[in-house]
Amino acid sequence: MLQYLIILLDEASTSFCSYPLPKGGGRKGALMPLETLKQGIRFGMTENLMIQFVYPDKKLPDEYAEVIESIDHSKIKPVKDDADVWVMNALAEAAPVDVPIVLRIGKKELFNQTESVCSLLDKTPRLNIVLTDIETFTEEDFTAYKEVLGRLSQKVEQMYVEGKAPQLNLLTDRMMLSQMNNCGAGDASVTLAPNGKFYVCPAFYYEDETDSIGDLEHGFDIKNRQLYKLEYAPICRHCDAFQCKRCVWLNRKTTLEVNTPSHEQCVVAHLERNASRVLLQDIRKHGTFLPEQREIKEIDYLDPFEKKDTWQ
Repeated sequence: MLQYLIILLDEASTSFCSYPLPKGGGRKGALMPLETLKQGIRFGMTENLMIQFVYPDKKLPDEYAEVIESIDHSKIKPVKDDADVWVMNALAEAAPVDVPIVLRIGKKELFNQTESVCSLLDKTPRLNIVLTDIETFTEEDFTAYKEVLGRLSQKVEQMYVEGKAPQLNLLTDRMMLSQMNNCGAGDASVTLAPNGKFYVCPAFYYEDETDSIGDLEHGFDIKNRQLYKLEYAPICRHCDAFQCKRCVWLNRKTTLEVNTPSHEQCVVAHLERNASRVLLQDIRKHGTFLPEQREIKEIDYLDPFEKKDTWQ
């Protein structure tokens, strides 16, 4: 069921997921025409959708701000001022903020600067780490990532002992979930680009502007829309790595199927799942924690495809 409309306010609107922007930041760095913005808002209101505005790294004209504030929304911005979600595209010293932070980071930077990442947990109510190069992970990287998750777990456990309640998507989300909570692009959300056309998600627009699913005049139509739903995902519907983003763009990029993830994406998600299991057990040693939540069971695989013979 469609719930969200993502509106890219500029050709150089920040990436808040694993997809890169075109070189140079955007095609031209042109703002969405004001009339297109108004039409997009009307569409969102007509369809009763929650609107998420994605900003570029530049100030918008005052008339844009006035239109944006005419409707309930959330702001995804590469600067922390007035943001509902602050996107960081590089590790940097950050003062405490009262909004969630999305940290887009490559594996090498994460492996080499884990302590700096840990320090961000003290400065935000929620930290979402987005790996920008999952598809390049090797067996050696999986080992390194497992160690990083262990160090992040120690930090989270310490914070809980101190009476804090940190949220880190890689670890704490799975402890709270009892079903899949994925990206939802093409099912729960669609994207409106500056050209007035709809896309499954921002990544599809930035990768190929011709890959649209409709426009404001005629609405949108996603071919084989059922494939974006969990029940049509042959691997994911049997999986309990509920925190996995299940990125449909990355799926298509690596397996040519929007509903089938790559081996790398599955292994990374299961390393997170297993680290969450251990973290939940460790936190419960200090007192009652999530008593209504069941233990995360132990498994003997990292890629659910290895267990395909047991699927019902």
